[in-house]
Amino acid sequence: MPLLVLGMTLLVVALLTALAAVGALGGSRREVARSLAAMDAWRGPAEPSGTELSDAVQRRLVQPVLAWLAEAGQTLSTAGHTARVRRQLDLAGNPIGLDVDRVLAFKMLGLLGGAVVGALLPLMVGQGAFAAVGGCIVGVFAGFLLPNVVLYQIAYNRTERLRADLPDSLDLLTISVEAGLSFDAALAEVAHNTDGPLSGEFFRVLQEMQIGVGRGIAIRSMGERTDLPELRQFSTAMVQADTLGIPIAAVLRVQAKEMRIKRSQRAEEQAQKVPVKILFPLIFCILPTLFLFILGPAVINISKSLFGISG
Repeated sequence: MPLLVLGMTLLVVALLTALAAVGALGGSRREVARSLAAMDAWRGPAEPSGTELSDAVQRRLVQPVLAWLAEAGQTLSTAGHTARVRRQLDLAGNPIGLDVDRVLAFKMLGLLGGAVVGALLPLMVGQGAFAAVGGCIVGVFAGFLLPNVVLYQIAYNRTERLRADLPDSLDLLTISVEAGLSFDAALAEVAHNTDGPLSGEFFRVLQEMQIGVGRGIAIRSMGERTDLPELRQFSTAMVQADTLGIPIAAVLRVQAKEMRIKRSQRAEEQAQKVPVKILFPLIFCILPTLFLFILGPAVINISKSLFGISG
C-alpha cells in the first residue's frame, strides 16, 4: 500500500508538471506572438502582396465601374435583349468569367471605344468635322454590337464542335453500354475519355444527377442548352427510353447509326456547295488575272503593229 500510494503521488506530480510545462510553453508562445504583433504595429502595416493589391483594385475600382457600365447597357438595350444574351451564353457554354452583366458592360466599353476611335480616325487622316461625326456614329454602333458578334461566333464554333464529336461519342457510349456498364457509368466513361464541349455537357449531366436532379430532367436540360438538332434528338430519345422502360442499348445503337448517316449526308451537302462557293472568286478574281496575263502581251503586240504604240 505505501508503494501504491507513492506511485500514484508520483504519477499525479508528473501530470501536473507536464500540464504546467505545456501551459508555460503556450504562454511563452502567446507572449512571443504578442511581442511580434507589437513590433509589426510599431513598424506600421505590412505592404500587401501583388495578389492582394490586384484583388483590392478589382473590388474597389473595377467591379463598381463594370456594374455601372452594365446598368447603362441594360438601359440602352431592348426589353428582350437580356434573355437573348443569356441564351447566347448558354449556347457558348457559359465561358468562365462571363455573365449577362459582363457582356452588357463590354458592350458599353465597345460603344465608348468605338465612338472615340471613329471620331479620331477621320481627323487623323485630315478629314473634316462632318466625317468625324459620321465615323463616331459608325463606331458607336460597331462597338456596341461587337460583343454580340464575338459571342455568336463562340456559340457557332461550339455548336460545330458538338456536331462533329457527337457521332463518335455515341459510338463509344453504345459500346460501353453493350459491354455491361450502366448508362450513368458509360456516360462517365465517355466524359473522361473525350474532350471538348460534349464532354463538358456529359460532366454537367452527371453532376446534376449527383445533386439530386432526375436523369430525364438532366438529359432534357442538356438538349435545351444547345440549338443542335442532333443533340436534342438524342436527349429526347434518352428521356423517352428512360420513361417508357425501353432498353438503353437498343436506343443508343439506333441513335449512333442515325448520327453516322447524318454526318455522311452533311459531308455530301458541303461537297455539293463547293462549286457555288468558288463561282464568284473564279469570276471576279481568277479569270480577270488570267485574261490579263494571257491577252496582255497579245494586246500590246497588236497595238504596236496597228497603231505604232510602243509598250
